[in-house]
Amino acid sequence: MPEPRLIPTEEFFRKPRRAGVRISPDGRYLGWLAPWKRRLNVHLRDLETGEERRVTHSTARDVRDWAWAGDRQLVYSQDSGGDENYRLFAVAADGSASVDLTPFEGVQCHILDLLEDQPGQLLFRMNRRDPRIFDVYRADIVGGGITLVAENPGNIRSWVTDCRGRVRAALAGDGTHTSLLWRADDKDEWTPLETHGFRESVVPLRFTFDDRGLLVASNLGRDRRGLHEYDPTAGGSKRLIFEHPEVDIGGIAVSRRRGLVTAVAFEAEKPGWHFFDSERRAQQEFLDERLPGRRNRLSSHTRDETRWIVCSSSDRVPGSYHLLTWEEGGRRRELLPLFDACPWLVEQELARTRPIRLTSRDGLTLHGYLTLPNGREPKHLPLVLNPHGGPWYRDTWDYNPEVQFLANRGAAVLQIDYRGSTGYGKAFWEASFGQWGLAMQDDLTDALRWTVDAGIADPDRVAIYGGSYGGYATLAGITRDPELFACAVSYCGVSNLFTWLDAFPPYWQAMRDRIHRMVGHPVHDAERLERTSPLFHVGRIRCPLLVAQGANDPRVPRSESDQLVEALRERGVAVEYLLKEDEGHGFEKEENQLEFYAAMQRFLALHLGLEEG
Repeated sequence: MPEPRLIPTEEFFRKPRRAGVRISPDGRYLGWLAPWKRRLNVHLRDLETGEERRVTHSTARDVRDWAWAGDRQLVYSQDSGGDENYRLFAVAADGSASVDLTPFEGVQCHILDLLEDQPGQLLFRMNRRDPRIFDVYRADIVGGGITLVAENPGNIRSWVTDCRGRVRAALAGDGTHTSLLWRADDKDEWTPLETHGFRESVVPLRFTFDDRGLLVASNLGRDRRGLHEYDPTAGGSKRLIFEHPEVDIGGIAVSRRRGLVTAVAFEAEKPGWHFFDSERRAQQEFLDERLPGRRNRLSSHTRDETRWIVCSSSDRVPGSYHLLTWEEGGRRRELLPLFDACPWLVEQELARTRPIRLTSRDGLTLHGYLTLPNGREPKHLPLVLNPHGGPWYRDTWDYNPEVQFLANRGAAVLQIDYRGSTGYGKAFWEASFGQWGLAMQDDLTDALRWTVDAGIADPDRVAIYGGSYGGYATLAGITRDPELFACAVSYCGVSNLFTWLDAFPPYWQAMRDRIHRMVGHPVHDAERLERTSPLFHVGRIRCPLLVAQGANDPRVPRSESDQLVEALRERGVAVEYLLKEDEGHGFEKEENQLEFYAAMQRFLALHLGLEEG
């Protein structure tokens, strides 16, 4: 087999040339995120004149996300040093009238409703009044004023607006029980419709177009979340609209102009849609025919729904953006290429990711993904076991720069959706309760041994690498089964379950009881938590370890890495520690990312025999 090109590290991890592409509601402007002074900022193109301009000027942090808030205004969010205290900003399309909408320190803000029918206004959630809970505010994007719209009585965890932008539904709870709240008008008192334990869910996705009911994702009385129409006026009756036979549903697509739900998404081995609307189905078939083998998503559209931004990606394509023109009935249909997110990457040079499934030692079906390096016979390869974070999350079939980076260096990469991974139904999720470092870790070990038994992985050249919960799983792996791993990389990983549970940020406090039931209680389950906290078993670590951590991480505080590194060094164990004072839960700054992946490359070349680029 021909030797593949060794792609430079920076080509995988430099900022995309363009990302987050969106068209303005009136179709006049095209906007995107692009690097300026190594930070992602918003740039616009006037589609009438062809003029391009940058409208944000951040040099400290990336613009995290942005959206149109009218035909000539946009909003975006940023935090400081990775602390996740996101503030909201607004700016006009010509770059003028830049406004800090939330000039408050130490608060978190999230857009709730862009109020498409009320240009210049939006609703957002903010925890300024009480850091533990979020109230709803209205923002005047041009003038910069904010007004309290809905005050949190203390137990509301999420809010839902109707089609007119009125706050009329909410989820309230104490962490272990959740109540669905409803009111006929946004001035009325809240009425609880139903209450259930945290293992079951009724999650409002949006109001029906007549504002009389809700579309909800629910697993009440069933294992998987299905799409239901919920009628608050008929005793909370729920009509099942769609349920996938294997996985939970995801989000829904709607046509606001036509007033209907067009499709519901799901994520099986690969992403898919169930369509309720022939027009939306025809659009998807048109895209999939012209961009075959891709994940083709409609990410933005004009108010009249005749022009759409398409984001197309795959396991080997970071993203390409296209402009779809689609007039009603498909009487006019055109697809115009716009940008590639990372044009320096060549699809044919990247490795294919294939879905896999196997059976755990106690009989659970485990799903995951295996990526094999190009140009290598799939036998006795070095392997990187890469557990995802969360842990209440899942891996998906899509482009992953870390996976491609490792495969390009000659490693097979194994991602496994261990028990507790979301999307596979209630029973699979519940199977993780109380199983950090136990059955959840068994699933990773079983998957690793599956690749060894298949002759794919060389048992003497196995590394484990993960971030967040994946970092915990990395540390649990090398303390519980040290003989399996040649080296390990922990990226903002939990090392001590007691200190992690004690350090929750204020806005997680309501979840504490739930986390105690899902992970463990520091008093009642003290023996188990100590047994499964890697910090207390560092004497079992045999392999070299690289640790990376952001100093401002609110989810996994730096003390989780500090105490681990200190304990190892006290025992004379060499450990490489990369601590960044200007980062949070994962590195965002390009220079810090490149430093981390360069360190990982050297580390894996030394201890696993991977190639260096």
